[in-house]
Amino acid sequence: MTLKEKVQNLKITDYNYPLPDERIAKHPLHEREQCKLLEFTPAQGMSEHRFYEVPALLPQGTMLVYNNTRVINARLRFRKDTGSTIEIFCLEPVLPRDYEQIFQTTGACTWLCLVGNSKRWKQGALSQVVEVDGRKLTLTATRGERRGNSWEIAFAWDGDQVTFASLLDAIGEIPIPPYLNRKTEQSDATDYQTVYSHIDGSVAAPTAGLHFTSEVLAECDRRGIARRELTLHVGAGTFQPVKSENIGGHEMHYEFISVQRSLLVDLINAQGPVVAVGTTSVRTLESLYYIGQVLETHPDADEDQLTVTQWMPYDTPCTISTQKALRNIVDYLDRHHAECYMGSTQLMIAPGFKYRIIDGMITNFHQPQSTLLLLVSAFVGNDNWRPIYDYALGHGFRFLSYGDACLFLK
Repeated sequence: MTLKEKVQNLKITDYNYPLPDERIAKHPLHEREQCKLLEFTPAQGMSEHRFYEVPALLPQGTMLVYNNTRVINARLRFRKDTGSTIEIFCLEPVLPRDYEQIFQTTGACTWLCLVGNSKRWKQGALSQVVEVDGRKLTLTATRGERRGNSWEIAFAWDGDQVTFASLLDAIGEIPIPPYLNRKTEQSDATDYQTVYSHIDGSVAAPTAGLHFTSEVLAECDRRGIARRELTLHVGAGTFQPVKSENIGGHEMHYEFISVQRSLLVDLINAQGPVVAVGTTSVRTLESLYYIGQVLETHPDADEDQLTVTQWMPYDTPCTISTQKALRNIVDYLDRHHAECYMGSTQLMIAPGFKYRIIDGMITNFHQPQSTLLLLVSAFVGNDNWRPIYDYALGHGFRFLSYGDACLFLK
């Protein structure tokens, strides 16, 4: 049996555990950095700390890499004359396709969206009068082509000086995770953003970063821990449960990634461990190896060829070193006179995966039977994830997006 077949035959029920609702943190702690932290290394096992201790726990020479994406107010509500409410959840740009461009667009743009209560939206455009920066204008939404469970929605508004970013900020809602089982509150506008977020585009927060404060970051700097950024815009698929018996039947979602040339060079020259903050940073960094591997044999590959597909790590011959893979991407950018690599990844990380970039990760406690739990298991070892989670359940740790944190090191 090939590695790919072994991974695809993994049973998702082997990654189940009991998670009572009372263990799911509905809100973060008032002081983020005071949350509990469970550290695990294969040599020393588990130890319990507080998150503000992270800078002291990281090995000397660590490069900390985090996701600078910012959660947008992606949920819009339109009320029909009949009284029913249609909810539109913006997922990813269609026209223009570029994230930065679509947020600066005035007058009209098109998004791929989820539509709630869609049976009540039989035909015609939805419209509402909204107020943005003291100006009243009419916003319309027209349903276009269907793509799976999503729809292309064309938005139009009559304010030629009003950007779509301004519209979302004025009338949209932060889309908190569905497993919190509560409505969005005003506090989520701040609580559900990392302190270093500044690139608009996610519909879910990279939640491992929610524990960081400016004081913790300053302590990292004081201790000489290098801090670097990348971008992965988190899609709604991050909440999609694995419904198939074997993980081979689960389709991962594609997500936009952006990595600066300077980060690639720093990774090539890294003298200490690379520690990723959150599973989104993990997936972005680990995708780089496979992009570099494609470029080894196809130096002029196009965007589609460089997309990291779900099973690429398990059926791609890995013929080059990590350093060579990263150098190939730098050379590719130099040939194209670019300072930033932009693409997309569908990477599935599961037991059997070989980590090639990171030496550690900071993450939260994840849902049972989720791809994020598979990713953790692939790093700490299939025999270790359950004792770690059993310990957390038995020692008062809080789970999921607003919960406590883990530090895993090789």
